[in-house]
Order: sequence, then structure tokens, then C-alpha cells
Amino acid sequence: MTPNILHRPPSVEDTERPVPRWATRLAHALPLLLLPACLWRLPFAVHFEMGQVQTGGMPAYWLSIPYVLGLSVLTEAIAILTVGLVRGWGEVAPAWIPLIGGRRVRPLAAFVPAVLGGLILTVLFTAVPLGDDRSLTLYGVVDNVGYSSDAWELLATVCVAPIAAWGPITIALAIAYYRRRTARPANTAVCHGTSPTADPPGAQRRPGAGNAPCS
Repeated sequence: MTPNILHRPPSVEDTERPVPRWATRLAHALPLLLLPACLWRLPFAVHFEMGQVQTGGMPAYWLSIPYVLGLSVLTEAIAILTVGLVRGWGEVAPAWIPLIGGRRVRPLAAFVPAVLGGLILTVLFTAVPLGDDRSLTLYGVVDNVGYSSDAWELLATVCVAPIAAWGPITIALAIAYYRRRTARPANTAVCHGTSPTADPPGAQRRPGAGNAPCS
């Protein structure tokens, strides 16, 4: 069965203000976008190199298994937390959380960590090709990983390349969240004739029952 998120956005009735459709779709698609990279990474836990030509040895199983599994689980957990930027539990903390449960989340308390995390993710997963099988990364100029065949390289590119969008997506969702939470509500001033309870034209008022003069 095809996931519903590919056709219609999930309900956002639990948010204080309506969430843009694009933000809802993007936030719920993010865990699926990162899932191929997490699954592609798993065989490395048991020293299966997925066609990569490694110059050094693999770490011991007691280190590689918890590291790879933990990294994949952490990746998906952070992606799922990002959904809070478009849901009600990102505006009011769930009741089961100690100390802050049931309290409103201040916009900056969610916005600042999300933006900082998005910037860090962008720097971590951005590589600028320099030619000659070399790229510029956070760690400096590094040699690109070699593969034993084009098929293995294509598989790695398809699975891992989407992770480069993780940071920019998080930043975009954080900005949309902050703008939504801090937007000024639309005023329907009676003195401008836009109040739904305003008297119709020609209606008579009782003496002294009128509204205060508008400035």
C-alpha cells in the first residue's frame, strides 16, 4: 500500500496556525529521504564494504556493529524529531516529558537548535568536487572513495546523495516554523467594519450601547 504522505499531507489541526502544505510534506518525507543511506550503511557493521576499495582495515565487530547501528538509529530519530516543526507537539511539549510536559515551547527554543543543527549538517555533508577524484570537505581536501565497479558506485550515489539535502531542509522547516509561530494575528477591527458581529447598515442602537470611539 502506497504511503498516504505521497498523496495528501497529514492532519495539522493540532497546530496553533495552519502549516504550509510544502512544509508538512517535506517534514514527513525527510525520514524516508534519509532511510536509503541508513540501510546502505548497515552492511559495514559486519565488514561488508559495499564495493568500496578500502586502503585500511575495518574496526573490530564490537566497535563497528554498535557504531553503525547507533548512527543509523540516531539519523532516523533526529529526522523524526524534525516533524515536530510542523506538528502540535512542537508547539506544546507532550505531557509525558518531565518538567516541561504540557508547557508551550517558545519559538526560539525550537528555532535556534534547528537552524544550528541544519548548518552543521550542511557543512558535514557538503563536498565540493575539485577534479582528479578529490573533493573539498569539512576535513579539507580528501580523495574520493573508489569502487570496484560502476554498479556499486551508482548504488552508493543513489542511496547517499540525498543526505546532502538534510541540512537545507531542516533550515527551511525551522524558518517556516518561526514565521508561523511569531506571525501577528489578523485583526478584524469593529471600527473598520470588518467584525463579524458588527451591526448591519441602518440598524438602530440603544442609547449608550455603542462601542468606544476608535482612534
